[in-house]
Amino acid sequence: MRPVRRALEFLFTRLLRSRLGVALVIAVLVFGVIGAARLVSGPVDSTLGLSTRPSQPISTANPHAGDDGVLSSPPAAVSPKTRPGEATPEQTASRFTTAWLTGPGSSGEAWQSRLRPLSTPALAEKMTGADPETVPASRMTGGVTLRPRTESFVEVLVPLDDGRLRLELVAPDGRWLVDAVDWERQ
Repeated sequence: MRPVRRALEFLFTRLLRSRLGVALVIAVLVFGVIGAARLVSGPVDSTLGLSTRPSQPISTANPHAGDDGVLSSPPAAVSPKTRPGEATPEQTASRFTTAWLTGPGSSGEAWQSRLRPLSTPALAEKMTGADPETVPASRMTGGVTLRPRTESFVEVLVPLDDGRLRLELVAPDGRWLVDAVDWERQ
């Protein structure tokens, strides 16, 4: 009985009064509280640590409502619409580019009068006062490349000797007109 008494006396007098003893008592209490809480709460989903996880996935979209278009393949190829008897977007772009390239060496009014029938009123107004001498290229080096965006809006790329001309054409009524001009130097 004496060895047991000595062990208990050592435990209560020396060990429990030290820092290590206090830390052990706190750890036992913490693990005891956690264990009791788990017993009271019931089974726990071990993969997520949640006990109130719904049995079905939460969804804010109706899976039977059809395609919302968020994750879809690219839209089907769009074909530009041209009014019968009018120039196609490619033809309009080629004519505009030819007229644009004839700027250097001509007067500003003559140059703009060649561009005006192929331009929207908004572009014609933006180009008022533009200097034809600032045209950075002199000839086309390839055919036009058409990038249809909608039935009435296309982007056209025209390779030139010193860069690339990018035109935006619109046809709200089926007649194609250049609405924007951009120059990309190579």
